[in-house]
Amino acid sequence: MKYKILIILLVVAVSGCKNEEKNNTKIETEHNHTQSEPKSENKKTLSPHTSAMAMIGDAHIHIDYSSPGVRDRIIFGGLLAYDQVWQAGAHMATWLETNKDLEIDGKELKAGKYGFFVIPNQEEWTIIFNRNWNQHGKDDYTENDDVLRFKVTPKTSEDIKEHLEYKVNKTTETSGTISMSWEKVTIEFPFEIK
Repeated sequence: MKYKILIILLVVAVSGCKNEEKNNTKIETEHNHTQSEPKSENKKTLSPHTSAMAMIGDAHIHIDYSSPGVRDRIIFGGLLAYDQVWQAGAHMATWLETNKDLEIDGKELKAGKYGFFVIPNQEEWTIIFNRNWNQHGKDDYTENDDVLRFKVTPKTSEDIKEHLEYKVNKTTETSGTISMSWEKVTIEFPFEIK
């Protein structure tokens, strides 16, 4: 009889220890989950939303874009295939707004707001201004909405530009340049205020 009681007590004790172990594991898991939540809130944005702008004479040029990082990836010819339209930024299509008419590559770009797209290639890039500026990525892109297209030669460097960056630079009171740099590539083109 003593042995039966002892065995029953032993089974109850072992069973109780297992339940306590499960509860401790559950509490630990819940605790870790709670701790990780604030970290995800403080996590750095991978493609921060930013802009580049300049006043050139009385012209205001504004470029709005999301700036993805290289993050140890091959970008051009890797993540972004050559000879395909790219929205020239992350998330929403990059857009450019000007309050004055511009002359770019001998062609007129009327004052307004435009989607800015590119077609990258090792030899030359196609620069595109498209009337549909408010679209996610290139989801709604159509060549029929292009208002201006021209080609530029990319410059390459051994230095890596970690985050995509646009610049609007004033060269005179009536002219400037627009550049885009990311990974090892920079493209740049001049414009004149009309």
